[in-house]
Amino acid sequence: MRRAKKRGYARDWQEKRRECAYELGQQGWQQKDIAEAVGVSNGAVSKWLARAPAKGAEALKSQPAPGGQSKLNAEQMGRLPEILGRGAEAYGFRGARWTRARIRQVIEEVFGVSDHVDHMSCLMGKIGWTQQKPREVATQQNLAAVEVWKTNWPAVEKKLSKKGKR
Repeated sequence: MRRAKKRGYARDWQEKRRECAYELGQQGWQQKDIAEAVGVSNGAVSKWLARAPAKGAEALKSQPAPGGQSKLNAEQMGRLPEILGRGAEAYGFRGARWTRARIRQVIEEVFGVSDHVDHMSCLMGKIGWTQQKPREVATQQNLAAVEVWKTNWPAVEKKLSKKGKR
């Protein structure tokens, strides 16, 4: 969250700098003087001023980063939480845990849409799910014995000698 705010701040600052350069250009300043005033190269000012005649200062506004279109439409995205809410076992998986690969497989079976497994993290975020790593405990583990061992651990631990060596 903090990183996104910083990125937004940087975009705002850069946008203001471009607007300032545009205004100076409208006042008749030379490109080299504008570049020096706003602290950028002559080439940057040249690009900005070349974009401006088409749409004016609007052409210098920050644009969202381009990204690929989601292969799932809005209706499919809306159905995804319900589908995944049925549980992994409802789709023939052993165990109730959802993995990115399992989610990908279900999306492909239900909607006929194939996405890369790495994109599943993004889809999970869009529907409000978070990635969680389950805590795995051996089924044969004796929890009572583990607790006794933890309480007696300081007695087992080696002590430092007076010389500072073990």
